[in-house]
Amino acid sequence: MNNKIMTTMLLSLAFLPAAAQRLSVSKGTVEMGKVAYSQPVTATFELRNKGLRKLKIEDVKVSCGCLGAEYPQGEIGSGDKFTLKLTYDARQLGHFQKTAAIYSNGSKKPVYLTMKGVVVESVDDFSGTFPYQFGEISADKSDLEFDDVNKGDHPVQEIHIRNTGSQVLTPNLMHLPPYLSAVVSPEKLRPGHTGKITVMLNSAKLHDFGVTRTSVYLGNRLGDKVGSDNEISVSAVLLPGFDGLSALQRKNAPHVSLSATDLDFDFEGKDKRKGSISLTNEGRTDLKIASLHMFGKGFRMTLDKQALKPGETADLKVTAFRDELKQSRVKPRILLITNDPDHPKVVININAQ
Repeated sequence: MNNKIMTTMLLSLAFLPAAAQRLSVSKGTVEMGKVAYSQPVTATFELRNKGLRKLKIEDVKVSCGCLGAEYPQGEIGSGDKFTLKLTYDARQLGHFQKTAAIYSNGSKKPVYLTMKGVVVESVDDFSGTFPYQFGEISADKSDLEFDDVNKGDHPVQEIHIRNTGSQVLTPNLMHLPPYLSAVVSPEKLRPGHTGKITVMLNSAKLHDFGVTRTSVYLGNRLGDKVGSDNEISVSAVLLPGFDGLSALQRKNAPHVSLSATDLDFDFEGKDKRKGSISLTNEGRTDLKIASLHMFGKGFRMTLDKQALKPGETADLKVTAFRDELKQSRVKPRILLITNDPDHPKVVININAQ
């Protein structure tokens, strides 16, 4: 092998790692919503060095003097994740859109980040109550329910929070599954102030029809531990789709009929009571109970069959326990997912007197 070929090969090998360096950002735009006048607000961006060599941020150029940037000053290892924070001073009323350009040895062109929102004279406080305590943070909810979700929907739930402590907190939701995302506003919560956590569900990432359950955890500070004392339960009900059915298919479809949609228990001093509801298939084809779920605590149930031919009846038997029902954080109820296109979801409420 001659020297010219050897030199060319070495140059090629040296060039490949450099060319493979790449700076990626998971979400280039952060929506801050309403921001109170002259109350600095911070957006946090998650980035990653996807190159084969260490990455160094050489400069971050911001769109105005009202914007500050905080980023790692040292080298970032291959494959490592890191955060970059932009802080806007919010000293001008009205809509804002602020950008920053990241220059690094990992990209020939800058990577752009954007934060936007609207500055108002004051942000109205949440008018409700904060009955749930998570460390130094009180909240208006301890569980989230995404109900009647269709494939492709992106429903949103909000958790209103208040700092009841004496130090500035950085509220955050931990252990989010791939189908959930969350934005905390403001990122830093001063003592006595309120904020909110906006949680969005990406239904395309739900795999099964019916109920999907998980737990997330509300941290007071970054790096907090998770446990039952800061747990928030999350449920999503993904409905099966019947949009493609013809008129004839709907006419011949199964049809579920219930003897009642509420079970009322009057304990009259007793610890437990029993009740039942009948389900009948009044359609022309087989009715299938695809899934059966309980919300809340304080009761047990059995269903003697989950496939009903036309005209058949099934018995749903429920045993309710007085003391446990009183401790339920959510409305006790039973959820059935069926192949009845008119009633893909059936809810039976459990009521205690």
